[in-house]
Amino acid sequence: MPRIVSFHYTLRDPGGRVLDTSAGGDPVTYLEGAGQIIDGLDTRLRAAIAGQKSRVEVPAREAYGERDPAQTQRVKREVLPVEGEINVGDQFQTGPHRSDPVVTVAALEGDEVVLDANHPLAGVDLTFDVEVVTAREATAEELGHGHSHGEGSCGSGCGCAG
Repeated sequence: MPRIVSFHYTLRDPGGRVLDTSAGGDPVTYLEGAGQIIDGLDTRLRAAIAGQKSRVEVPAREAYGERDPAQTQRVKREVLPVEGEINVGDQFQTGPHRSDPVVTVAALEGDEVVLDANHPLAGVDLTFDVEVVTAREATAEELGHGHSHGEGSCGSGCGCAG
């Protein structure tokens, strides 16, 4: 039966550089198998128990995937939905909807901009230092809604109380 798991983490790249952490904040809470965290981490935490600390290695293909050269394209500057100056490394959403892709400016070449729609961590093997805070079976209601209902965590607008 799927579980609701809460954990703290520190995420590092292959060079050991800290990319993200939940230290000092709330733990991440997710429903196993619901796609709420990257697949490789979800799979590796399936047997974890509360209080367990571990280092979890997730290869790129099980995290944000391998880099896809087809996700890079060259466009004219004037067609971009961005006002003002653009710099290499800038990120922006390609349209007005939350589901529109986010792209990164990879290069500026005259009146053209090279955009990369790969996730910034595509192609990167990741290391998570994880401490499991809680792990329990999901309720039938949580399974039906696809997320945790503990401590008011239902913020998805599904209409549940919480």
